[in-house]
Amino acid sequence: MTEMEDQVVAQGDEVESEDEEESFFQDIDTLQNQGINAADLKKLKQAGICTVKGIQMTTKKKLCAIKGISEAKMEKIKEAATKMAGAGGFLTALEYADKRKQCFRITTGSTELDKLMGGGVESMSITEAFGEFRTGKTQLSHTLCVTTQLPGSNGFTGGKVVFIDTENTFRPDRLRDIADRFNLDQSAMLDNVLYARAYTSEHQYELLDFVAAKFHEEMGVFKLLIVDSIMALFRVDFSGRGELADRQQKLAQMLSRLQKISEEYNVAVFVTNQMTSDPGATMSFQADPKKPIGGHILAHASTTRLSLRKGRGELRIAKIYDSPDLPENEATFAITQGGISDAKE
Repeated sequence: MTEMEDQVVAQGDEVESEDEEESFFQDIDTLQNQGINAADLKKLKQAGICTVKGIQMTTKKKLCAIKGISEAKMEKIKEAATKMAGAGGFLTALEYADKRKQCFRITTGSTELDKLMGGGVESMSITEAFGEFRTGKTQLSHTLCVTTQLPGSNGFTGGKVVFIDTENTFRPDRLRDIADRFNLDQSAMLDNVLYARAYTSEHQYELLDFVAAKFHEEMGVFKLLIVDSIMALFRVDFSGRGELADRQQKLAQMLSRLQKISEEYNVAVFVTNQMTSDPGATMSFQADPKKPIGGHILAHASTTRLSLRKGRGELRIAKIYDSPDLPENEATFAITQGGISDAKE
């Protein structure tokens, strides 16, 4: 009897968590009840808009640019989406605090680094790690591919990962070593990482449409999106001062899309960034004449910014460079055979 009861309870829990997922993702198909044509919804899906929230996140101009969506249709779709959202989009801080409880954090593999980041890489936000070469940015990305699949604190069940690689630095064999550290089955773990190589900044942006479609297809299964590194292709495709404004505009669109994906599907977004030497820094007697590239646009788009620098041997030092809720602090971690872990004293 008790076994039966346990099963019933377990099923009840499952249904409850499914309901929670459902309430978080309002599928675009629900707009059919508001009198929106199924063919039009299909067009929106092809453009990477798969949830009601996604419609709110898209400008009218962009909706009209979708083939087959006229201005009248666009107005009707917008109106229906607003009706579904209700209450004009305002919440009390208490209601929002409740909503924030759906956020989860993914461990980095190092308890010190987790402590620094308030528990790990946060969902519904962009976490950026920047540093010179050899400071552990790619190693951190690889470790996160594995730790995302482990159950964590606050009921985090683990999930799949999407990895967009712009510098050809992704190595599945590296993931095998890290999987061994956490006693995971290598093939099953690799099967949960979806990999794409981006060749141009435009291609990088287009891949986000596929990412959104995939997140929609497997609702609530994906927990992390990694872009390593965010700026590499923009550095190549746009050269000189003449193309700077154009580059920053395209970058802003890309980062806005990443932020929207993270909020729309409740996933964590982790991006790495490169450094540049600042020729004007010597005049102002700054201790460190290097700064992350991407300018203010990238600085404002990232929710939490981590600065990484080299320490002795395998040691690396991470510092909170900017965050809405974390104090400026430092933590030391080590790069080991099994990925990122705590520094041994």
